[in-house]
Parts: sequence; C-alpha cells; structure tokens
Amino acid sequence: MELKLKAEKREGSGKGAARKLRAAGRVPAVLYGHGVGPLAVSVDAKDLFHLLHGSAGTNVLVDLQVDGAQHLSLPREIQRDHVRGRYLHVDFLAVRRDEKVTVSVPVRVVGESPGVKAGGVIEHHLWELEVECLPGDVPDGIQADISELAVGDSLRVADLVPPQGVTILTPLEESVVSVVIPQVRVVEEVEAAPEEGEEAEAEEGEAAPAAEGPTEEGGEG
Repeated sequence: MELKLKAEKREGSGKGAARKLRAAGRVPAVLYGHGVGPLAVSVDAKDLFHLLHGSAGTNVLVDLQVDGAQHLSLPREIQRDHVRGRYLHVDFLAVRRDEKVTVSVPVRVVGESPGVKAGGVIEHHLWELEVECLPGDVPDGIQADISELAVGDSLRVADLVPPQGVTILTPLEESVVSVVIPQVRVVEEVEAAPEEGEEAEAEEGEAAPAAEGPTEEGGEG
C-alpha cells in the first residue's frame, strides 16, 4: 500500500522549535537514506495519524512530497506521547522500489484451535517477525494458522507461510504461539493432589487391621 503525504522543510532545531510545531498541529520529522538528507521536515499531525492507522500500520509505503520533489519512504523511529495520544517525531527512510528492505511485521493469529475448544488457551511467544522484501511487497502481517493445534501443540516460525516475495529472517526454530492448559487449572490440580506423606498415611490406615480388644481366658470348671 502506498499513500501520499505532504511535508514542509523546517527551520530551527531543539525542543523549543519542536514545541512550536506541535502547537501549530504539525509533527517534526526527518527524511534520510539513498543520498537524501538528513532533511528536517514537518508533516500535518492529522494526516500522519490517518496514514499510520490504516491497515498497513507503520509499514505503509509513503510517497513523501517535499517542495515538489517526491521521495518513496517508510516511517521509522516513531515517537509518540501515549498519554495524550499525539505523535512527537517520526523518521522517514527513503527507499527504492527495486531494493529490498528489512522490516518488522505483526503476527496475525487465524483459525479456531481444537485445543482452545477443549479448554486450552493461546500463549503468544512472538508478536512480530523480521522480514526482507521489496518496499512494495511489505505485508500487513503474516498469518499463524492455529486450526490444527491441540493442547500442548505449538507453531514455530518454520511453520509459517510468508507471502510471495517475502523472506522471514527470524530464526525458524523460534516458537510463535502454543496452546497450553490455563494456569488456574494447573494450580487447582496441584492443590488437589495429595501430599506424599498424606498418601502414605492413608494407605497405611486402609491396610491396618482393626484393633482387637482384650480377651478373657476362661473355661468351664
């Protein structure tokens, strides 16, 4: 996915200049890579928000327009104030359509696991994968199909099928997701199990004969 975004060259540097830009509804940014920059620019805060909240997320391919010149780029090093929800700064990496890039993409779990239906829960080990591909082939995410996972089963990176033109760089032996028994059930089962000493005492009690009372010896005189 490729979207257009207008940028303006910015003058000045430092926190003071950055605060003025943000107060005016703009986000400080830097464009660099492939002989470009580092070029200090700013972009409209609302336009940046809509751009980064599309289906591609931060892996959106951006046609950054600066003073009439167009630069194909990818957003990188995005700084955000998570309390106020506003963007503070963003770097744009200039790329070429015919040159591969390395990016991180999210893992998207799909399917219904029989293990989950049986009472298990999904345990995530990897939320993102590092991949290599051309800028135009950057995927929104890579699917992890759990429809065959029973309790105790897991998916490794080697089990995932990337889109055509995409190479996964994350080590293939790493675990992505697994189906496990809920921790609460494990604790309950442990607490319900008798202690070794208690079990032994119970077995002794069952095996011991009933105590006999004193007997009287006597006979007919």
